Amino acid sequence: MEFSLNVNGETRTVDVEPDTPLLWVLRDELGFKGVKFGCGVAACGACTVHMDGSATRTCVLPVEAATDTQITTIEGLASDGVLTSVQQAWIEAQVPQCGYCQSGMIMAVSALLDEIPTPTDEDIESAITNVCRCGSYPRIRKAIKAVVSSEGAA
Repeated sequence: MEFSLNVNGETRTVDVEPDTPLLWVLRDELGFKGVKFGCGVAACGACTVHMDGSATRTCVLPVEAATDTQITTIEGLASDGVLTSVQQAWIEAQVPQCGYCQSGMIMAVSALLDEIPTPTDEDIESAITNVCRCGSYPRIRKAIKAVVSSEGAA
């Protein structure tokens, strides 16, 4: 079946089964390799993208549920080659260790900060449920705090 998806501002057409997980459509059909497979049950968050601005786990989301939405992958987060404040903070705080979960983590954090520009520790705890097997959580929190303080000073 044919589906039209708006990914990173461009309309893309794919011919897949309606129940194909969006993760596999993004990775295998459209080539967005920043979206990762981690668990297959929407628990770890490696597959997180934005759908209409909300952090969405794609490994269990059928492609048919993604039509008529604006999908943003990690590849579409920066604008004209300029990193977002979250991406820049990730680099400055040297967040990644192995890096596997980081694209999903950045997408989750970006959605949180769009919704709550100055999150409390409790907001961060409840919104960022992505799993990092390397345990880079202290650096993740440091990067979030750096974004909040730099944007609060602007």
